[in-house]
Amino acid sequence: MNARIRPDWDIRDAILEMGGTDAYKCYQCGKCMAVCPWTHVESVVFPVYRTPQSVKLGAIMSSEDTDEIEREVTEVYRCVGCESCSTWCPHGVHMPDIMRGIRRILVEFGSYPSELSESVSRIHSSGNPFGEPREKRAAWTEGAEVPPFETGMDYLYSPCCVPAYDPRAVNVAKASVEVLKAANVSFGILGDGESCCSEAIRRAGAEEVFQEVAGANVTAFSEAGVKKVVTTSPHCHRTFDQEYGELGANFESVHQTQLFARLIEQQRLEPKNALDKKVVYHDPCALGRGCGIYDEPREVLKSIPGLDLVEIPNYSREYSLCCGGGSGGVWLERPKGERFSDIRVQQAAATGAEILAVACPYCLQMFEDSVKTMDLELEVKDVSELLAEAL
Repeated sequence: MNARIRPDWDIRDAILEMGGTDAYKCYQCGKCMAVCPWTHVESVVFPVYRTPQSVKLGAIMSSEDTDEIEREVTEVYRCVGCESCSTWCPHGVHMPDIMRGIRRILVEFGSYPSELSESVSRIHSSGNPFGEPREKRAAWTEGAEVPPFETGMDYLYSPCCVPAYDPRAVNVAKASVEVLKAANVSFGILGDGESCCSEAIRRAGAEEVFQEVAGANVTAFSEAGVKKVVTTSPHCHRTFDQEYGELGANFESVHQTQLFARLIEQQRLEPKNALDKKVVYHDPCALGRGCGIYDEPREVLKSIPGLDLVEIPNYSREYSLCCGGGSGGVWLERPKGERFSDIRVQQAAATGAEILAVACPYCLQMFEDSVKTMDLELEVKDVSELLAEAL
């Protein structure tokens, strides 16, 4: 990393201009540190409550010592944007906005992790974080008979980059399509006409690339006549729903678990095949704390005959422990002992569940890696996969 950071008030003012004004709401109560997922990692002390104070005092990234700056960069990128701190902050401080402001400065000066820099470049050049050819974005549809989106269809289906390109997660996209077809929902895809929603790179600090890539999506959706979008990823949903409006977007977004629950309530979907397994559901940060969607995934799972749904004691719903994949964390290699996903799969396994159900492609990737490395007898599946099996 190249540490070329200007010190003091210039940095403070720039962070405030770039979204960090919530720093002035903070009064150092420490609640954020108490609920931060890093408190589960004994080897790391991450005093998140100091960040707003450092911004206010112009004391962040103000050292001229390159080693100290590199240490601070590492600390800033520990935040995974899980919103635990924001959910429980008594003054409504939204820490991800402050972190985004700080990270925008770091990206501007090239002082940010190389793994994130590479992902940003790939999204900018090929529309996905893997650097796969743009024209292969719809390759996952082979054998699934997914039509291109046409004006007048009920929904544009936006699968997220992970299900579109990852060999394991492609099954999630195919299961989602199977469910939508079973309910006779009219939908289509844009294929290579759509790029990454760019949520992760915005939270990583690459605002200019976000504006360019997300802006192109807004234009593509508008020109195609999209009125409603259904997403597999809660990160895509949150970004479409809460942030694309800044770019002039005029469409409605829904996460697929919301749509599935509605279709089941309307009896357009009737799960009949019994699963007869104990399942524990993990609340993704972006879906739960980020969008307030807790009940719909559970309603979908409860509709499946024979499925025994259990909860992780003390760590469900608003208290859910992050998988570690948010805000670019999915692209960072954390050392053993610092992976939230390892802790989370242990919590899930302790319930006696045979299946850990998720509703986020990042969670799927993170948990499957942890289950393998920890040699646990636990299967990780998306809610859409379980529902498709039951139809």
